[in-house]
Amino acid sequence: MRNRYLDLLRSLAIVRVVVYHVTGWAALTLIFPAMSVMFALAGSLMAASLDRTGPPAVLRRLRRLLPSLWVLAAVFVPAMLLTGLPLTAKVLLWLLPVSDPPANGWGAVALSVIWYLRDYLWFVLASPLALWLFRRAPLPTLLAPYALLAVIEFGVLPAAPTVLREFGLYFGAWLLGFAHHDGLLRRLGNRVLVPAALALGAAGLTWILTHPGPRGYDLNDIHLGNALWSAAFVLVAIGRAPTGVTWVDRNALLGRAVTVLNSRALTIYLWHMPLVVALTPLVDVVGWSHQDPVGLAVRVVLVFALVGLVAGLVGWVEDVAARRAPELLPGGFRSTPAGRAATAPAGPAPARAESELVAAGVGATGPVAHGPAPTTVPRPPDPRAPRGGAARGPAPAQRGTRERAGAEISAG
Repeated sequence: MRNRYLDLLRSLAIVRVVVYHVTGWAALTLIFPAMSVMFALAGSLMAASLDRTGPPAVLRRLRRLLPSLWVLAAVFVPAMLLTGLPLTAKVLLWLLPVSDPPANGWGAVALSVIWYLRDYLWFVLASPLALWLFRRAPLPTLLAPYALLAVIEFGVLPAAPTVLREFGLYFGAWLLGFAHHDGLLRRLGNRVLVPAALALGAAGLTWILTHPGPRGYDLNDIHLGNALWSAAFVLVAIGRAPTGVTWVDRNALLGRAVTVLNSRALTIYLWHMPLVVALTPLVDVVGWSHQDPVGLAVRVVLVFALVGLVAGLVGWVEDVAARRAPELLPGGFRSTPAGRAATAPAGPAPARAESELVAAGVGATGPVAHGPAPTTVPRPPDPRAPRGGAARGPAPAQRGTRERAGAEISAG
């Protein structure tokens, strides 16, 4: 059974990202460090995939990540080429963004969220070796990204490549996802976890307050403070994650919203920023200022409405990438007797297996469909058996197809 608490956490993260990009409120980055949360959930799922299939899990993650990016690129790359982007070999980075793909002036703003996919791609590629190292030396491996970031921030490596800096900033959260999958965080007693979270949080907050960026206390501009504060948040929010939150699905509307947000997280993440950029001047024209609370509320509502429209048009790509039947609105029943009959929820998964059942992302890298366990029905009478006898053993019935789809993007 999926851990709906982690589904809820991912849903809140993707909503927070969209609201932040519409409003620009720096406080949101402190209240909920969404990007680190999405990387931690993605790391947990990646560890589960590697345990299940080994290194081929890397190719499967890429298969589920890249098609949604290609759909975005099919729309915006031609538009950028027509508006001044030079046609060079670097344009091919839009197929596999191991580095920042090229963009012109407006495209660099509208498609700025691509950095998440770049980091996600590198983290996926590094995961087989990183998981091997983590299980042999958990603490040194976990501390390595934070030490790398400190070295960069203190000027020892001032010219460090962007990808290396991002490893220092976010790969620690990815490794905390490994720790969650392996059950290390759950087994860590409160006598250790709580003081560790308090120490990290205090150190991060101190660095944030003493090193404000150009936008004040926006974590996106304060890398070391971001990494430390986010680590404290992840330790508490994921390290003490309940096995489930049944109240989510007691409310049909909330449960469906969480399912849709998870299964379309990558689409929402990729497309929301272009919509924010396109909508801003149009809203300004009619006088809805971004400094006016009513204007901000209107912007948020319009962006989510347009994101929902785009998700309906192209979100099915996430279903295809996950090799399941595409759906316009995920989370419904399939039109089969078994699917209609599959209403009883399964029990919670064991602690070590729960992250394998939880989908991640701007990132998993795509949605994961789950159906209920197969049921059994009696076989028809065996003609060779004595009259009145029945065939031995049950036969599997058609698998129920009710789905609760989730997405890793993280993104995002």
